[in-house]
Amino acid sequence: MTGILNPAINQRSDSWFCSIETLSIVKRKGTFSLQIILAGFNLDFETIKEVKAALPGADHLTPETVSAAYARISRNPLPVNELRDIARHEVEKSRKSNQSIVFDMGHSSIAEHAVFNIDVIGVSRFIVEEIEKFRLCSYTEKSQRYIRLEDDFVVPEEVRKAALETPFVEMIHKQNRFYQELYESLRANIFDTHQELAEEPKNRSMLEGWAKEDARYVISLATESQLGMTLNARNLELMLRRCAAHSLTEVRGYGRKLYDVTKSIAPSLVRYTEATEFDRKTKDNLSVQSRVMREKYGPKESSSRAPMERDHNVTLLHVTPEADSKIVASLTYSSSDMPMEECMRIVSLMDNEEKRDVIKTALRHMKPYDPPLREFEHVGLHYEMVVSASCFAQLKRHRMATLVSQGYDPALGVTMPPSVSEVGMQDRFIEVMKQTEDTYTHIKRIAPLAAPYILTNAHRKRVTIKVNARELYHISRLREDSFAQWDIRQTAERMVRLGKRHMPLTLMLATGKDSFNSLYENVF
Repeated sequence: MTGILNPAINQRSDSWFCSIETLSIVKRKGTFSLQIILAGFNLDFETIKEVKAALPGADHLTPETVSAAYARISRNPLPVNELRDIARHEVEKSRKSNQSIVFDMGHSSIAEHAVFNIDVIGVSRFIVEEIEKFRLCSYTEKSQRYIRLEDDFVVPEEVRKAALETPFVEMIHKQNRFYQELYESLRANIFDTHQELAEEPKNRSMLEGWAKEDARYVISLATESQLGMTLNARNLELMLRRCAAHSLTEVRGYGRKLYDVTKSIAPSLVRYTEATEFDRKTKDNLSVQSRVMREKYGPKESSSRAPMERDHNVTLLHVTPEADSKIVASLTYSSSDMPMEECMRIVSLMDNEEKRDVIKTALRHMKPYDPPLREFEHVGLHYEMVVSASCFAQLKRHRMATLVSQGYDPALGVTMPPSVSEVGMQDRFIEVMKQTEDTYTHIKRIAPLAAPYILTNAHRKRVTIKVNARELYHISRLREDSFAQWDIRQTAERMVRLGKRHMPLTLMLATGKDSFNSLYENVF
């Protein structure tokens, strides 16, 4: 075993470098047998504080020791459970090791082993969208579909400074009063329409939920929300940096409070938290360039390009050419020893039924909860949509998609639930929307950044979303299901419908969970 490590390296004192003698010992012991050891799990922070109070000096109660132990795996032959034991007894050395490996050497993935659970309370619905842009974190958010809302909302600092608090608050009170009236009317209508369901006490919560999910369309984006968030130290650092660069006071304040509650827990893993020039200036500079280009080239007059495919609010911008053939080639590749070029040549000679048979083989044993094979990620679809804030709140949860959005724009109109017309309150709904937009225009003239807070869940924005076929299956399973909220369900149905025109074999089993079995029977 001598000669594996440079003897000069062994002169270093860093504990994560191993010695030749240690390697020799491991060689004599032989190969380790398979072991699965629980290294840790989440604990409520109040419990940790109680333990620290009972055991003064319990400095090892930090996720940094896990990161430090795992960092040593690549260079130290000791079993990882022993490395964790060393790290727990040498917290300061562990911190120095983390700083060296993460920041000096650039191995940032080490910071991903330290995980935080964060309660976020009293944040606006508008800013939740900013928080949940970080795709590698986990979120569980207060649902406006299931919880009846009260008169809780955030008044942005920008509104206060502009002396606009009075019109802002008055408009939100109007929205909230209408929300309560609309909820009562919708509830009565739903219970009357579904009398058989309403007779069963267990169904009443579900029926009330139907009323809540449609009444919420008149609630503002300033409405208070809360969420539980889980993130690792690497993503925490990125979030803090992006928040520090944000133009809205609420986002910067959120970032500061997030830093305050985490800074003493893992100081060796979170260092760069200040706003960077990239984060502060890039978006603004691009906005300036966009205005210049629009002025230079003007509005579109005509185009020789083929028209994009559109299904109501969903437009298909691009799809992988010959997607079904590419999926068959990928499935053949992963199941053989042939190079991809040979797989693609073979597929080019196959007829449609042969290709269908290959994809059916890949899907034959699928159940509603099974994702397709990873080969289905090799083809993709790019859409543009105009969606309500209510729809976007659900769409943004699909974090494996590439989702880019513009700001909310009253010029795009509003989405009114059909049930509002059923109870004869469409005129009131439209009037509240008009008053909201008048207030928005007033605020925008003085405090443009804060104006979107006053808009509602009915207001719309443009988004583009790029998904691979595997992720579209996931969206379809969850959002085409009959229990999904109607707005996102319609959007998902249109996405899948457009997709199946171009990759009918690849998406042959794309449907909601509730209709999967019947579709499966038709296919097989």
